[in-house]
Amino acid sequence: MNLKFRRQHLSSGYLLDFYCDELNLAIEIDGSVHDNEEQTKYDEERQKAIEEKKIKFIRIKTEDVENNLNNVLKDLTTQISSLLPRP
Repeated sequence: MNLKFRRQHLSSGYLLDFYCDELNLAIEIDGSVHDNEEQTKYDEERQKAIEEKKIKFIRIKTEDVENNLNNVLKDLTTQISSLLPRP
């Protein structure tokens, strides 16, 4: 799709796993540590603060990346395509 993503991008004091400046898009890969209640609450607050900066979010579970990479890539392609400007 000819888009550039940065790894470990700092935004609003938070570190994003992947960030595409052209689409103002963050992609977060969430491991099992994100399953506990305290971490989930922190993630929700963090995501809200980042989205207030007009950054869109896509969350992906590490488990899906490890076990269903082709499906993850198809889903990402679909989601990212919907964010691209129409000619």
